[in-house]
Amino acid sequence: MECLTLKKSNCKNCYKCIRHCPVKSIRFSGNQAYIIGNECIMCGQCFVVCPQGAKEIVEETEKVKVLLQSGAPVVASLAPSFVANYEGVGIEAMRDALKKLGFYDAEETALGATVVKREYDCMVNEGERDIIITSCCHSVNLLIQKKFPELLPYLADVLSPMQAHCTDIKRRMPDAKTVFIGPCVSKKDEAQHYEGIVDAVLTFDELTAWLKEENVQPEKTMEENDNSLARFFPTTGGILKTMEKKNPDYSYMAIDGTENCIAALKDIRDGNLHKCFIEMSACVGSCVGGPVMEKFHRSPVRDYIAVSSYAGSRDFEIRQPEESGLAKHFEAIECKNEMPEESRIRETLRQMGKIRPDDELNCGTCGYDTCREKAIAILQGKAEISMCLPFLKERAENFSDTIARNTPNALIVLNEKLEVQQVNHAACDILNLRSAADILGDQVIRVLDPVDFVSVLEDGRAIRDKREYLAEYGRYVDKTIVYDKEYHLLLGIMRDVTEEETQRERNDEISRQTVEIADKVVDKQMRIVQEIASLLGETAAETKIALTKLKESISNE
Repeated sequence: MECLTLKKSNCKNCYKCIRHCPVKSIRFSGNQAYIIGNECIMCGQCFVVCPQGAKEIVEETEKVKVLLQSGAPVVASLAPSFVANYEGVGIEAMRDALKKLGFYDAEETALGATVVKREYDCMVNEGERDIIITSCCHSVNLLIQKKFPELLPYLADVLSPMQAHCTDIKRRMPDAKTVFIGPCVSKKDEAQHYEGIVDAVLTFDELTAWLKEENVQPEKTMEENDNSLARFFPTTGGILKTMEKKNPDYSYMAIDGTENCIAALKDIRDGNLHKCFIEMSACVGSCVGGPVMEKFHRSPVRDYIAVSSYAGSRDFEIRQPEESGLAKHFEAIECKNEMPEESRIRETLRQMGKIRPDDELNCGTCGYDTCREKAIAILQGKAEISMCLPFLKERAENFSDTIARNTPNALIVLNEKLEVQQVNHAACDILNLRSAADILGDQVIRVLDPVDFVSVLEDGRAIRDKREYLAEYGRYVDKTIVYDKEYHLLLGIMRDVTEEETQRERNDEISRQTVEIADKVVDKQMRIVQEIASLLGETAAETKIALTKLKESISNE
């Protein structure tokens, strides 16, 4: 069963999880993040940092409810960090609350921690090992098993406090079922891998939800018990606080945070450390900084104070089992990632726009420390070229610059102070500018009337295809101005229509001349007609007189 799952619909492709993953065990495909199981160390950082809540810890509440219904006594092993998560609530109050949920009993995991720390003291006192690394943190164990298998001999082959306590519970109650409750994701994986010790694991978040569902509120009461030194275990250096540290040949140190642990493991691998007892915790602040605590209850100072004030000065009174009963075997876990050939790496870098070493910014926005690591991850099927944000930005800018350079329209971009931010070649040509540098950063009033820009800025309504004559440049333009409220920019687009307007004026002049000629022709024709009519009238009158005289002459005869 996977302990961490992904809600695909929630993954927004922000790469925050891979940036915070210390072992880069996240694969991206189709704009979705996928956890690579055989590489993940279950530290839970992806769960903590995901802004969309796309990473989920698999719940086991229903599994525990089934155990409660089985008839077997179910005993809770409560991680000592509970006192930081449930402020003012002691173990007795937590026991009462858990019994109301149906548990047979509840005990502190710190009992098992006491057993484990005694084993560590024995190892140190024997002095046979050069370096001893604590094995309480399952994420650290996985880190060594998967990334530093050559260091497995240095990992203390001892059960974790969770396992030691649950083993003791089952020794005392052979038919009991055990449920560990704590702030950790990796404990779910540990319980699954080492079967028969821990039957289920709940996080504090799961328990809180269950208590709320059943309307159970733990009472805020704290009891005193000076025999509780192992309650220090969930804090950085807490293991060391409980140990005797009698062997002066050893150096004792506490290292928290996966990155710090990796650095220390590299030093050990390189032979730079000897005769050391190292307490290692994957979480910063140790278990009180566990993923569930960090995401929902991040108060490192108050958490430490809560734990330290609840811890006693002497060990719990618990029987130490035989050494063989605490032994734990760790095997190397192979991560199948072959190193690609150098030629393929260089080709992938070229595809990312990394032609020269200077092009490799190593900015880390993709989640990988270097561009080369990113190229290797691409070839291993874990990353995509599109994850390189500087590359995408440069490509987008180059594409937009290509459009701006080659469009015949003039483009001018202003900020809200009406200062010129960008002009293209076409705008420089219209505005008689030698280069864009002549106007960048200056007020637009230097080259254009700002009235329309001010109008669009104030009322937000765009001006589109407004024809205007720029008298100082002898140009006609169709002007469009839009305001981008998101980026707080004004975009002016001017289409040079001087030739079109000149041709229109020329056509108008031809039309006017044609009308004038037509008018003159009509006038002339009318005059001719009138003259003809006048001549015809005189001739007709003379003819009439002549005919009348002829008629009279004939009549007289």
